[in-house]
Amino acid sequence: MSGALQAVFQNQRSFVPPTYDVEYLVVAGGGGGQAGGAGGAGGYRASTGFTLTPGTGYTATVGSGGVGGSGISAAGNGNNSVFSTITSTGGGAGADSDEAATSGGSGGGGYWSSGATYAGAAGTSGQGNAGGNGATYAGGGGGGASAAGGNATTNYGGNGGNGSTWSNGSTYAGGGGGYGDSSYGSGGSGGGGNAGAGSANTGGGGGGVGSFNGPGGSGIVIIRYSGSQKGTGGTVTSSGGYTYHTFTSSGTYTA
Repeated sequence: MSGALQAVFQNQRSFVPPTYDVEYLVVAGGGGGQAGGAGGAGGYRASTGFTLTPGTGYTATVGSGGVGGSGISAAGNGNNSVFSTITSTGGGAGADSDEAATSGGSGGGGYWSSGATYAGAAGTSGQGNAGGNGATYAGGGGGGASAAGGNATTNYGGNGGNGSTWSNGSTYAGGGGGYGDSSYGSGGSGGGGNAGAGSANTGGGGGGVGSFNGPGGSGIVIIRYSGSQKGTGGTVTSSGGYTYHTFTSSGTYTA
């Protein structure tokens, strides 16, 4: 084999496909609503310029929503969602007369107990916001990705904090609306529960619903990049010159 041909052969054998960059959205499961305070939205993380290596598998874990409280049992936090090294924190649970709200991606809403008002819980910096405070016979709204949950007033539940709109034009991670003896608060945009469950695959927090309360909505993981399909995994769609890989349940993205 001539020297020139050998060099071409060696170059072909050593060829490594170039890396490429993607945008990601990672939303965790929303927190459950309680007999009073609403659940906070799941943590919302989004960014561009995340570099992937062709042929490598990247884990996509979609967190489930937290259980709703029953007035006897406490509500639960949502579960984390993960893409590769990126983790979003599950939303915090709402409060009732016996349990305080819990922190999470966004915090759960507070409630009232024997004259003492439970404060809304904190969110996670860079992922969400705090839940609203409770008031007499009323619960605060759960925190959302772009806004804190609304504070309750006597007998009137606080509204859930609004979520954030991603590159695909859809809004995610809204906080649930709090319970009130006279009126429930509204769920925040992006799947926050209105006197019921947070919406599936939005990370919406569950709403406060008296003695029967809303579970949080499950999370979602989406990867997108410019041009035609490069990788596999999730549900693959194309729009506006981009390819999207959407995970509504856990799986693997292979670059």
